[in-house]
Amino acid sequence: MAKKATCDREHDFVLVLTGVPELDSRVEDALFEAGCDDATLSVRCGRTFLTFSRTAATLKDAILSAIRDVKKADIGADVLRVDDCNLVTQADIARRIRRPRQQIHQYITGERGPGGFPAPACHLCDESPLWYWCEVASWLWQNDMIKEEVLRAAEQVSIINAVLELRNQRQVDPQLADEVLHSIS
Repeated sequence: MAKKATCDREHDFVLVLTGVPELDSRVEDALFEAGCDDATLSVRCGRTFLTFSRTAATLKDAILSAIRDVKKADIGADVLRVDDCNLVTQADIARRIRRPRQQIHQYITGERGPGGFPAPACHLCDESPLWYWCEVASWLWQNDMIKEEVLRAAEQVSIINAVLELRNQRQVDPQLADEVLHSIS
């Protein structure tokens, strides 16, 4: 049986770093030598980040290889998260799918579309509730409003960020993290 060919393509994403107190040529050189030669190192508001344009079969593959390369640089840097928030406003949804905000409001209220739009995730009592992008992307894909690759990217980034967040929280209080995981499993 023939193996299915995979086509590599370019994926753009940003990794937020921790453990890099200041940018200098040693940090830049180490990241470059470790394989981050397809990224731009920057600092904004005191937060260090790498903007990648990486070639890989999937976004997940690109992100995971970039995380490994950051660790391989051996400069004390670690990846905090992929800079792509899973919590979105109505305006964020409209912007992501290039539709008017009013149309998104109509999907949310059921005035337009097939109904069944996902419920907000948080800030339910506020004027601007937030939705999980993954849930919204799933609904949009099921209703032929986005491509499957957009849905898969949302799922992949959400899971990668959840695992990175758990790993980082375990560093803060390993005992509490283990207790909570054990009690809800």
